Amino acid sequence: MDYTFAHKIHVPLLPLTRTIAVHALNGQALPNVSFTTGPITLIVSGNHTEITSFYILDSPLAPVVLGHPWLIKHNPRIDWQQGSVVEWSSECHESCLVSACSSVSVSVFQEKAVDLSNVPTEYQDLKEVFSKSRAASLPPHRPYDCAIELLPGTSPPKGKLYSLSVPEREAMEKYISDSLAAGFIRPSSSPAGAGFFFVGKKDGSLRPCIDYRGLNSITVKNTYPLPLMSSAFERLQRASIFTKLDLRNAYHLVRIRKGDEWKTAFNTPRGHFEYLVMPFGLSNSPAVFQALVNDVLRDMVDQFIYVYLDDILIFSSSLQEHVQHVRRVLQRLLENGLFVKAEKCAFHAQSVPFLGYIVSSEGIRMDPEKVKAVVDWPSPDSRKALQRFLGFANFYRRFIRNFSQLASPLTALTSPRTTFRWSDAAEAAFAKLKGRFVSAPILITPDPSRQFVVEVDASEVGVGAVLSQRSSADDKMHPCAFLSHRLSAAERNYDIGNRELLAVKLALEEWRHWLEGSGVPFIVWTDHKNLEYIRTAKRLNSRQARWALFFGRFDFTLSYRPGSKNIKPDSLSRIFDRSDRTSTPECIFPETLIISTLSWEVESKVKTALQGVTPPVDCPPNRLFVPEGLRSSVIQWGHCSNVACHPGVSRTTSLVKQRFWWPRMTRDVHSFVLACSVCATGKTSNRPPDGLLQPLPIPSRPWSHIALDFVTALPPSQGNTVVLTVVDRFSKAVHFIPLHKLPSAKETAVIVIDHVFRLHGLPTDVVSDRGPQFVSKFWQEFCRLLGATVSLSSGFHPQSNGQTERANQDLERTLRCLVSKNPSSWSQQLSMVEYAHNSLPVSSTGLSPFECSLGYQPPIFPSLESEVTVPSAHAFVQRCHRAWTRARETLLQAGARTKAKADRHRSRPPVYVVGQKVWLSTKNIPLRSVSNKLAPKFIGPFTVTKILSPVAVRLKLPPVYRRIHSAFHVSKIKPVFHSHINPPVPVPPPPRLVDGEPTYSVNRILDSRRRGRGFQYLVDWEGYGPEERSWVPARDILDHSLIDDYNRQVRDARRRS
Repeated sequence: MDYTFAHKIHVPLLPLTRTIAVHALNGQALPNVSFTTGPITLIVSGNHTEITSFYILDSPLAPVVLGHPWLIKHNPRIDWQQGSVVEWSSECHESCLVSACSSVSVSVFQEKAVDLSNVPTEYQDLKEVFSKSRAASLPPHRPYDCAIELLPGTSPPKGKLYSLSVPEREAMEKYISDSLAAGFIRPSSSPAGAGFFFVGKKDGSLRPCIDYRGLNSITVKNTYPLPLMSSAFERLQRASIFTKLDLRNAYHLVRIRKGDEWKTAFNTPRGHFEYLVMPFGLSNSPAVFQALVNDVLRDMVDQFIYVYLDDILIFSSSLQEHVQHVRRVLQRLLENGLFVKAEKCAFHAQSVPFLGYIVSSEGIRMDPEKVKAVVDWPSPDSRKALQRFLGFANFYRRFIRNFSQLASPLTALTSPRTTFRWSDAAEAAFAKLKGRFVSAPILITPDPSRQFVVEVDASEVGVGAVLSQRSSADDKMHPCAFLSHRLSAAERNYDIGNRELLAVKLALEEWRHWLEGSGVPFIVWTDHKNLEYIRTAKRLNSRQARWALFFGRFDFTLSYRPGSKNIKPDSLSRIFDRSDRTSTPECIFPETLIISTLSWEVESKVKTALQGVTPPVDCPPNRLFVPEGLRSSVIQWGHCSNVACHPGVSRTTSLVKQRFWWPRMTRDVHSFVLACSVCATGKTSNRPPDGLLQPLPIPSRPWSHIALDFVTALPPSQGNTVVLTVVDRFSKAVHFIPLHKLPSAKETAVIVIDHVFRLHGLPTDVVSDRGPQFVSKFWQEFCRLLGATVSLSSGFHPQSNGQTERANQDLERTLRCLVSKNPSSWSQQLSMVEYAHNSLPVSSTGLSPFECSLGYQPPIFPSLESEVTVPSAHAFVQRCHRAWTRARETLLQAGARTKAKADRHRSRPPVYVVGQKVWLSTKNIPLRSVSNKLAPKFIGPFTVTKILSPVAVRLKLPPVYRRIHSAFHVSKIKPVFHSHINPPVPVPPPPRLVDGEPTYSVNRILDSRRRGRGFQYLVDWEGYGPEERSWVPARDILDHSLIDDYNRQVRDARRRS
């Protein structure tokens, strides 16, 4: 430390017993050191703290120097570009980083002021227990660290890396920086990694979320019990004054067990990190935290406090005694590094809400909010509303004495033979029944040691839920609490699945204090079957992901229950279904698409056109003759309207014939339907695929024509994961070449030279698929220099390279039989698999590949080897010539048979010409669609730019499909038909996905109108015709500049007029 700097900060100096010689890095001698400082607290990077001493010397350019011994001791990993410490040694995490949260003086933590106005003066001297900064620092290891035990044979899954927007990236940077500075997280090299993303809060800010669903599913559950509220009832009834404490940063006050930190790893665009403290979202968090707090306050529990997770209730019989109790609790929490959130505490209260109850000097009663859904049930204003209430009441009639007599004024009004008139007697019976529902013996006190059942349901206007349990007294299901929630305007726009999911979320949120960490897994009953898969779904929108993470805090099973058995929550969800709704229903179809209106409109147009026109004499009776100018409109009604829904030719003709007639009607309908772009893109054909078989030319000798392909995704075997298959198309001989990885074009060329060309000579033709190795310019030029042609298969038509496809199938099938018990040994078997393939006869030639290519059959049995005579050169050449001639004749015959057999299941394709428009099949093309099942079957139209062969064409594709090769087999396309009676119209563009929801582009706004308190606008949709124009609320128009432009045009028009 520099002498001047030490003097400036008033550090006391101590003389050394002997001086120490000091040298600079360049070896220059410096003045000897004669003084040292006393012990000083050194804080580095915010939370690395230690007690150390410094030698004093003159060093004005570097006031403090941490030397080589210090670097060896702490071994920091430094980001030299940013000038910051990224990571500390494991010893630092046990000592220096821990001491930063306990040894630093209180003055260090005064950065964040805490409002203590809510705290009585009796506890102001313990203000450190309310510290925000102390609660935001790394806690020490304790016996109750969060252990993450995994089920045998499992490992945490690797989550996806979510892309983040600019605001989310800024929030991520702050969260990561703050958490690193606090010591809550550290950089990780863990093989695990959960997904990291943000969800919006109600105030517009962003909250980080980590998807631990995969980790929770394989974690051994901690069964530490949560306390029973009933165990404290007797003591609470003798109390008259209460204090409720809420712990701050509760879960972050617990460390992850040393060695388990890697299991909490998560992925971010900034890097890979893992938690040192217990994060939110782990399934065992409630039990771990309850065990910690119970141990800290063990001697006080059930004496004058009750603890449930991070909620602490202190109760006493007098104020003087109560102050002593509260001080003991606060002091104990501070001593154990647990801190209190002052702004959420209630001190010295006569009554406090606690875990669904109101605790007061008068006793314990159910919180009115828990039964508000039933207490505030409005009086029925219709027979249907009354039937809904009685359906709910019937579930509890066995608990109500004289139920039939009590409900008789209500049941009398359900008869359709009587007029529904709500009387005083009916109101009195209605009120008395509601009172019975929320009192014993129907309503029981929840017991967390017994299984809960949560029943939920959602309607168009609200959601309802009932929390039930089997009573220990009669073993029958009793309600514990009711919930009813009116949906907001935005929530009403949810589809039925998301409304049901919202009901589950609200119910678990309302009864969290009973359900979270309950001793027995509870059941959630819903009448929406798809919800059973929400906890394992891979594709969720941001709202569903936020709810799924919240569900991860609970141990429950989602079970489907038919709506006919889900009457209780269904009734609660429809409480708000009143006749006085403020919104006016809007028709979701344009007027031109309404069946009755459109049909009469077409008929009226035809009748108007026939005025003064004499129909032909051959027009059948009771049918209208259609003039030529209206025939297209009539067929459009009979084919495109929702009375028809795009049927085929015969059904469209049958529908039109019911009312209309004109000569050659069937021909016109056929022409219209063939030219319908909606049918062309949305329907597939049941006829055989187009394109007769075009066999490749038969070679005249071995290894003149070869085919190549790769077998990938094999398990590692002696470092190999890929096999290159090379097939001689003449003899059917193969070479299976093991490779470490998928090679490049240049590497593939070297491999075939070393393993094929040096043994069999240069080929004249090479067949392959359109892998990147074979479509590259290097491979094309390589084959050209060898004098070989390149034959590539057409797009998404692997049959063009059928030789290697079959060889690959044989290889996989054989290896599956040989190495099923030890898959990693497949490369050791490859040579024998190749030998077996080449030594056995093939059906296409009748010879083995050995005999076909070499002129002799190698012996399988050693005992026969002596019988094999060595032929002369002349005899060998003759034998090869005979074998090749015989093989070629056999191949020609087999090819003819194969073609005839294949063509029986194929159709002769249309004759395509350059410039023709065609539709392209989407079977092998990835589409960004809301639903793959409902996605178009064909896209286009696209233009034919070249005829490659009788069964292959090249298309002009838009830039969005630039990664797809433009050559296609004719089975993947179909022609676009044109008709004078159905002129082509542009195909509407597909919707874009925004937050998982389809979004359509607005071309312009045509008109406006007031509806309720807001405006609606008549929208012209981009890419759609006038018949699709519709009224939409202002909130659904995301580009507000369109509204501004429309308002400006209206003002200009008014000014001109």
